[in-house]
Amino acid sequence: MSVREFTVRLSPVVAMNAIETYVVRGSISGTLVDQYVRRLGEHEIHVAVFEKYYMRSSNRASLTVTIDNLAGQTKVHAVASGGSEGMFMRFDWGAGKNFANSVDEALGPYITGAQ
Repeated sequence: MSVREFTVRLSPVVAMNAIETYVVRGSISGTLVDQYVRRLGEHEIHVAVFEKYYMRSSNRASLTVTIDNLAGQTKVHAVASGGSEGMFMRFDWGAGKNFANSVDEALGPYITGAQ
């Protein structure tokens, strides 16, 4: 499991669109499994679940991304999991870390602070 958390200078919808573009359109095996959006006034919460197949672990990894602006700035929280090989072995050959890094790569120029 790999976790990323930081703030960006983008609205939640623009940040999520950038991640979706990077993961789905920039990858052969990246897919958007589901997306959920809640809006209340000027506040938004976006949750998306992505999957991607990794040959090195012979498995699909998942990436759950939550983006909100509840505290006045856009916060991104991403968790990658499920990339390990086998039922008992939790070593994922870097698949989870690589998938979580895709969020950093998609939003890199807009990251204002890590948490």
